[in-house]
Amino acid sequence: MHILTQVKTRTLSGRRAVVASLIGAAFTAVCAQVAFYLPGNPVPVTAQVFAVICCGMVLGSKYGALSQIEYLVAGLMGAPIFTGFKAGPIVLAGPTAGYLIGFICAAYVVGRLLESSPRRSFAPAVIGGLMGVGVIYAFGAGWLAVWGGSAFPGFAAWIFGAAPFIGVDAVKVVLAAMLCVGRK
Repeated sequence: MHILTQVKTRTLSGRRAVVASLIGAAFTAVCAQVAFYLPGNPVPVTAQVFAVICCGMVLGSKYGALSQIEYLVAGLMGAPIFTGFKAGPIVLAGPTAGYLIGFICAAYVVGRLLESSPRRSFAPAVIGGLMGVGVIYAFGAGWLAVWGGSAFPGFAAWIFGAAPFIGVDAVKVVLAAMLCVGRK
């Protein structure tokens, strides 16, 4: 059976599952380099959210989350795969650490919601993707408030860490749903 067919039907096991999750991690690493900063914001707009949502939709909860764990571990071990080709544990001391941790949970949530949906179709994929983005925002803005201290207290962390990204991330979710499950 072809690996893409197995991914779509969630029958991956053993080495094929690890390979599929590694491909998801590599996809996230590539998407991390598609980035730009908004003026005055320490958090970049990246294509990573698109990759994370796609990983959850295609790989499911377990392997989607595994792909993001692999991405995080590779970057922490020194592979220059974080946004701007950054690497190492120092990234977890920066403003984007919460988003990186949130990617793991978001991929799991997206995959789990699609797995529990009676139909694997566009609408449940969009709903799951938007919930995944909410998870990323919760972790990201939460960490931004801790990291920024008095510079980003409470609501300011939301204003800088989530609000500017809502529109573009909604588009990413719709594109991911169209690509990963199609319009049915």
